[in-house]
Amino acid sequence: MRGHARRTAEARAHLGAARAHRAGYGENYLAAEIDLLEALLLQSEQAAADEVEGYLASALIIARRQEARLLELRTITTLARIMVARDACHKAVDLLAAIYGWFTEGFDTPDLKEAKALLDELR
Repeated sequence: MRGHARRTAEARAHLGAARAHRAGYGENYLAAEIDLLEALLLQSEQAAADEVEGYLASALIIARRQEARLLELRTITTLARIMVARDACHKAVDLLAAIYGWFTEGFDTPDLKEAKALLDELR
């Protein structure tokens, strides 16, 4: 197996193990992260946009239900990049600005830096 295909297969195996662990032990605290990673993996495999967005929607619903703002930010940052590619820049900015504005600290963390850079780029 070559580079990208091998890494994709490894990622798929790890995600499968994470899903099995979650199901077996009823641990749902990282459910949003698992769905986000599935979306990113599918995106790297050039899967259909609807499938990728379905996992992102699921991750967003879970993160909001759990009030996991950082996971919500990660998911919306990924979704915003997809929206920009579809010429929905204004909607992407609105979504990202809303969640980014919720934070009052931690602006030196990679996730918040990435969100801020994307917002700056889109504005």
